[in-house]
Amino acid sequence: MSQTTTISFFRFPRWRDRAWALTMMGGARLAMARVPDLGFWKLCGSGTGEGFTPVPNTAVYAILCTWPDAGTARHRIAETRIFQRYRTRAAEHWTVYLSPTSARGAWSGQTPFSPVSEPQNGPLAALTRATIKPRILTKFWNRVPDISIMIGSDPNVLFKIGIGEVPMLHQVTFSIWPGAHEMAQFARHNGPHAEAIQAVRDGAWFREELYARFTILGDSGTWGGTSPLKGLRLE
Repeated sequence: MSQTTTISFFRFPRWRDRAWALTMMGGARLAMARVPDLGFWKLCGSGTGEGFTPVPNTAVYAILCTWPDAGTARHRIAETRIFQRYRTRAAEHWTVYLSPTSARGAWSGQTPFSPVSEPQNGPLAALTRATIKPRILTKFWNRVPDISIMIGSDPNVLFKIGIGEVPMLHQVTFSIWPGAHEMAQFARHNGPHAEAIQAVRDGAWFREELYARFTILGDSGTWGGTSPLKGLRLE
């Protein structure tokens, strides 16, 4: 068995459901802690636009989880009451199932992902998470709009979103790519992104950071009326 990571996204168009989802950022914690077989987990909000902004998008929320294996992940996501409650309230929901292939860094002082060997080719997902030092918030977020425009216009990125636990301070980026080459090409050769990475390193902007890659196992539900994985050849 190998660890499986899931990220579940929920869209709430109605104001009363958005209010419910916001309260669940705190109210769901007890229920999540009681879910059998659940390892690491985080409740997250999202950003507006391409998702990579400090302005919250009150319509979209996410839950990230780790499980001992894919079968357990699918069963718990489908049958556990807390996930059922989110799906009942949401106008649309999508869960992507992932197998970690590489990870470095920490999240809330933990190393949540247990990687297996890196695949040679095929679609992959990338996740970055950082706790931004308060004194450099302005510098960090001033660079984000240019990166957001570039990733939004990149024809290779199949899905992208910015999520986080605390607006402004805790930032998570999640994206899906057709292969490692396309993702590396964006990361290394995109001007604003490469410049931001260098600034982060030179200025030690992050108090804590984590970088992880995943093989894509499959999904359930839809996002924007379809599966973002449609047309991908998965292993």
